[in-house]
Amino acid sequence: MHETLPVLLMTRPHAACARFVAELDRAGARFTPIMSPLFQIVQTEAHLPLDGVRGLIFSSVHGVAAWKARDLQFDMPCYIVGQATAQAAQAAGLRPAIVQPTAASLVKKMLDTGVEGPLLHLHGTHTRGDIARRLTFDGLYTRAVAVYDQPELELNETARAALVGDVPVVAPVFSPRTASLLAREKAKAPLLVAAMSEAVALALPPLHIVFLKVADRPDSGAMLAAVQETLDRAHAQMERSGASPDEG
Repeated sequence: MHETLPVLLMTRPHAACARFVAELDRAGARFTPIMSPLFQIVQTEAHLPLDGVRGLIFSSVHGVAAWKARDLQFDMPCYIVGQATAQAAQAAGLRPAIVQPTAASLVKKMLDTGVEGPLLHLHGTHTRGDIARRLTFDGLYTRAVAVYDQPELELNETARAALVGDVPVVAPVFSPRTASLLAREKAKAPLLVAAMSEAVALALPPLHIVFLKVADRPDSGAMLAAVQETLDRAHAQMERSGASPDEG
């Protein structure tokens, strides 16, 4: 006899998937992981106009990685969206000056505290928040450069089989773009989604969703809690249907 567990469908790039699965394992969550990234990270060779720049903006760990890969030595403050990005920046030898959970709150904090420009935002080709435009509109000149691309990938056969199976599938979704890519897939299995934000949740239809949990905050800690709650809901659903024990 062995226990059938809910499927955890991870669609972020592999390294991020592995970190998140490890955190869930440490928290004692029970699931069958399937990793099938819906996009990959490819660094670009875009020129960085650094002359006169007095600070950098990072809204993802991938932007930090692209900066680190260029091996540039500039001692300047950086302004950051998200604790994970801040940790990556510190590990890369950068100096976080302001860290905020969202692009909107970062823009407000920077304007309120009198940050001096010009600034440079290093981001991906698919980005949200309009940080550079909003700062420049309010008088803090900021340029934006796409230092990495996020070409999409198709779900692998294992992931697609899970989505049309009978076992509940728990899908953590971290961005509106990932939500829109996932929404193109066919789903027959009971699908339970943990969304990073309301914006992510709005991008999900028309998936066959039986439960939706939006994280309390758009950060990794709140997302971890949301996924744990969603997994608990999947276990309860399986127990009610008598699907938890399986022969083997």
